[in-house]
Amino acid sequence: MKGTLLSAVTSGTAEARPSARTEDGDDVPRSGERLRLLAVHAHPDDESSKGAATMARYAREGVDVLVATLTGGERGDILNKAMERPDIRANLPAVRRAEMARAREILGVRQQFLGFVDSGLPEGDPLPPLPEGCFAVQPLETAARPLVRAVREFRPHVIITYDENGGYPHPDHVKCHEVTVEAFEAAADPDRYPDCGQPWQPAKLYYFATFHRARLTALHEEMVRRGLDSPYGERLSEWVDNPDHPPLQITTRVTCDDFFEIRDQALLAHATQIDPEGGWFACPREVQRVAWPTEDFHLARSVVDTEVPEEDLFAGVRDSVRWVSR
Repeated sequence: MKGTLLSAVTSGTAEARPSARTEDGDDVPRSGERLRLLAVHAHPDDESSKGAATMARYAREGVDVLVATLTGGERGDILNKAMERPDIRANLPAVRRAEMARAREILGVRQQFLGFVDSGLPEGDPLPPLPEGCFAVQPLETAARPLVRAVREFRPHVIITYDENGGYPHPDHVKCHEVTVEAFEAAADPDRYPDCGQPWQPAKLYYFATFHRARLTALHEEMVRRGLDSPYGERLSEWVDNPDHPPLQITTRVTCDDFFEIRDQALLAHATQIDPEGGWFACPREVQRVAWPTEDFHLARSVVDTEVPEEDLFAGVRDSVRWVSR
């Protein structure tokens, strides 16, 4: 994939710039000497289930990693029966923020909430209308504005988020995709969102390719080879690709098996959402390391020259940015 490296990416200047304040109170650094990765997610806990080991790896290599969480997960259910208590139920938004704080510390990343209200996952036939004022019903410019501001403040070289189907059809995930594409395309244009800071052009935009057939097949076959009960057999036997939504092409595989344990610890930090005896942990980590040691991505946009397949989200970027390991 070829592109033109824009001057905003190559400048690498270290002049003072306005600071972004994260949830833990730290200023986001403005040094041009560190690569920067922005992960955009719909709810707290999404960052730990999609791309978490990749973020942990890059953070420990010295990349500055920021998670932008668009909603507070206010309408999420309690998915871990052990946490189904009146005090938790009554204070779920605050509990989920505290869980997010623990998860980001485990992953070694920065994080900020962008202030929208969870839309919930509608159920029924026909589906009920979405709640008034929730994230998914916001006009695109309203929904994208805080993210454009975050992009211009943090100045990421790479952004990762969901594809146009949201990874799964939750209205907040679909909206998250829309606002991230809008922010990627608008952040460099001084005529768009002029009140949201100085323009910045991210170099690359990726979509998560987390739950795909090839990965599940490899995990299933390795578990069977070891004589273990696989949780994936029935799902694979019923798997039918949707011709209207073909599988994402995997362009980039990031080896991160050394960080699967950190990923799992971050997942467990979201105690209201993750059952430690549940399906997230049905496949042993040693099986995952052998069968599928990468996290996978689809390169959706690039303004730098790069060749796929890739093994690094910063392929084509590193040579254009003054890179200093932490």
